[in-house]
Amino acid sequence: MVTKIPMTPEGHARLSTELKRLKNVERPAVIKQIAEAREHGDLSENAEYHAAREKQGFIEGRVMELEDKLGRAEVIDVSSLSGSKVVFGAKVKLVDEETDEEILYQIVGPEEAEIQQGLLSIASPLAKALLGKEAGDSVEVTTPRGVRYFEILSVDFGEVQPAQ
Repeated sequence: MVTKIPMTPEGHARLSTELKRLKNVERPAVIKQIAEAREHGDLSENAEYHAAREKQGFIEGRVMELEDKLGRAEVIDVSSLSGSKVVFGAKVKLVDEETDEEILYQIVGPEEAEIQQGLLSIASPLAKALLGKEAGDSVEVTTPRGVRYFEILSVDFGEVQPAQ
């Protein structure tokens, strides 16, 4: 059984763009670097050749990884979602009950999560605690820094605007 990976259209597009760049720009460039390094003679002590081969290995590994993830992607159109409960794709405004800091996250697939940009993986402990909750609910989350408490201020499916 193939495990589907939930993904927003934006996350799918970002991974597709990276795959296209790797195949059409990075791969041909590294092949050219390897060919040029071969022209320099003895490959056993050719640092340029070894560096290019290592880069080629990374590129090929990433291409295979991206093709696998995109092949298993289940693209969920967040713009068609609505409701009051936290689900995949929801934008959730929270307040840390200890610091009163407001935070805005969108619940996204693991492959597109970027916490600094407010994109929270659905597989994270915080997202798991939030799923199914509504505005006004409090959640308790065990983090590496200990137990933290958050109150959900709002749940919506519009554009993400970072908290100030």
